[in-house]
Amino acid sequence: MSAGAVEPTTGKVPPRTGPGVRAMGAARHADGGLLGHNPDVIVEPGEPDHLADPIGTVGAMNLANALTGLRLVLVPIFLAVLFANGGHDDGWRWAAWGVFAVAATTDTIDGRVARARGIVTDFGKIADPIADKALSAAALISLSSLGNLPWIVTIVVLTREVGVTLLRFWVIRHGVIPASRGGKLKTMLLGFGTGFYILPFTGFGHDIAIALMSCAVVVAWVTGVDYVMRAVRLRAAARA
Repeated sequence: MSAGAVEPTTGKVPPRTGPGVRAMGAARHADGGLLGHNPDVIVEPGEPDHLADPIGTVGAMNLANALTGLRLVLVPIFLAVLFANGGHDDGWRWAAWGVFAVAATTDTIDGRVARARGIVTDFGKIADPIADKALSAAALISLSSLGNLPWIVTIVVLTREVGVTLLRFWVIRHGVIPASRGGKLKTMLLGFGTGFYILPFTGFGHDIAIALMSCAVVVAWVTGVDYVMRAVRLRAAARA
């Protein structure tokens, strides 16, 4: 039966179905809440991140958001432990690494819990990237201030992070730029690289830290350029 045809038995127009309608519905659903209801929103294909998740009807108080909140709480605790006894005590550095590892792990768990249980909320969409940036910025700036990590690395990485965040807000009325595989690789490399720099390693262990952080910086800027190109294409497609 063609779209819009009337069923002979009921006299009603049957609901439209099919990939096109499902895609339109998914786009509208993804654009709810934080982005506003825009039927013309364009969601770029790719692996979704928190910004691209549909928003559930549950309240902000749930397990996923609690994990995000825990990550925020752990940031000042991490800083206090890292700078304990001058910031160069081996025992305290191992303790700081433990706090950092727990905080970084919540970043993986909260998103999976939210999607699996259908409890994605506006609060989570906003708080999750804030918690991520707060943790990475605190770690990088602290390591540079302690003389462990060159300031140029911290500046380059944080400039990229802020730039990508601003890009997402630049196109937020037209659609969502989901996290790419390269972006996820950057996050993983940056997390491991930062972790190795926190640990009181010398020799080969320090060489691993340098290698991981160097790869993270390269991937960060390659994916940063990719985000710029995708943002431009997204705005152009939305205006076409």
